[in-house]
Amino acid sequence: MLHLEIVTPEKKIFSDTVENVYLPSSEGEMGVLEMHAALVTPIQPGELRYLKDGKVEELAVGEGFVEVTQEKVSVLCDLAIAGHDIDEDAVEKAMARAHEALEKAEHEDAEDIAALQAVIAKSMAQLKVKRRHRKV
Repeated sequence: MLHLEIVTPEKKIFSDTVENVYLPSSEGEMGVLEMHAALVTPIQPGELRYLKDGKVEELAVGEGFVEVTQEKVSVLCDLAIAGHDIDEDAVEKAMARAHEALEKAEHEDAEDIAALQAVIAKSMAQLKVKRRHRKV
């Protein structure tokens, strides 16, 4: 068993033992099992899944970092939200506003463009988790 801890700037989202964890890393999906080699790596917006008591749980996560030891996975990210807590309409509107702003931002600061792209990536992650959760 692994101890999984998911923390955002606002609060601790989850802290318990799990059987495995799958994270959206910069190299693609990364799976973590007990006795995994130690590492620290960035994560990108996407879907985080873990197996707890035979049930798969899914969260949309934003950018951040994961620290893995043989017994623990610590996820520090700017967003972590379960599918049932995602307001699909609000996320779609936020993504549309970001797309519109990005189209108008051809001469904007690179930092502003990166922030808009981050909003779009996080929105896409949330919609993917919400829509998958809805189908279950």
